[in-house]
Amino acid sequence: MPLSALPAMVYHPCYSNLALPERHRYPIEKYRYLQQQLLQLGVPATHFSCPTAITADELALVHCPAYIQSLSDGSIDSKAMRRIGFPWSAQLYQRSLYSVGGTVLTAQLALQHGIALHLSGGYHHAFYAEGSGFCLFNDLVVAAKTLLPQGLDKILLFDLDVHQGDGSALLLADEPRIISCSLHCEKNFPYRKQASDWDIALAKDCNDSEYLQAVEQSLSSLLQWHQPELVLFDAGVDIHRDDELGLLNISTQALYQRDLMVLQHCTARNIPVAAVIGGGYQRNIAALVQLHLQLFKAAFTLCGSNFASKIET
Repeated sequence: MPLSALPAMVYHPCYSNLALPERHRYPIEKYRYLQQQLLQLGVPATHFSCPTAITADELALVHCPAYIQSLSDGSIDSKAMRRIGFPWSAQLYQRSLYSVGGTVLTAQLALQHGIALHLSGGYHHAFYAEGSGFCLFNDLVVAAKTLLPQGLDKILLFDLDVHQGDGSALLLADEPRIISCSLHCEKNFPYRKQASDWDIALAKDCNDSEYLQAVEQSLSSLLQWHQPELVLFDAGVDIHRDDELGLLNISTQALYQRDLMVLQHCTARNIPVAAVIGGGYQRNIAALVQLHLQLFKAAFTLCGSNFASKIET
């Protein structure tokens, strides 16, 4: 599949439009700032595809209708919202619908263009009837299950966020056509891990070489064994040594090498790859966005775009 001059990209302005309490842990501004940085590099505003909101019926492919309704009308229990980590608001619910819709669109665009990048996504802690860890709905599983009826027989969910994709693992436990994989920090959230099809639990303070070796071996094996027709890649940057919730010791250079490795392995096998930016937790939004930009630098490099040279590593 020939690559376009630029990877497809998906963004909605509502991603950062969420009022949160002062000093809240979640860096909600990063989505807007990331798009601004890409625009400043010269990416045309018209190149960003804007998703539509996922519908409640489409969410019900994965999530409990009563749970969806409770988030829609605000009747959800306050304890359940504390587990999610956000105060309930209609704005939060709508933003979540657009973000899930964005990951579905990103997957569809990957099938057309080879590489597609979502400036949101990676909400892998959401379960069938409850949310957790800043995740209301599991966009990765929704996207995968939405695409299965469109003629795909095997999809790989390659999750490199520092936290285990526990929601994804449980939601996909009885779905052999979607392979769940998580490389994560062992001594980190969630306390209770679920069984993915492939789990690698990394030691606290894992370094660059150990990490990149684990990623390369895992990806090579999974692509060879399962030969997926699509890879959904959670490119979380909370593996970085400066992340406030990460606990690993990974450099910016290794983060770039990881993202380039994943994209190269997939494109070399002619496998479309849809990437979401995943987690990343720093109060310094500019520094955090520089880490998320490594995914875009990797994609620009593969597509032969001179934008790659404008992003520092």
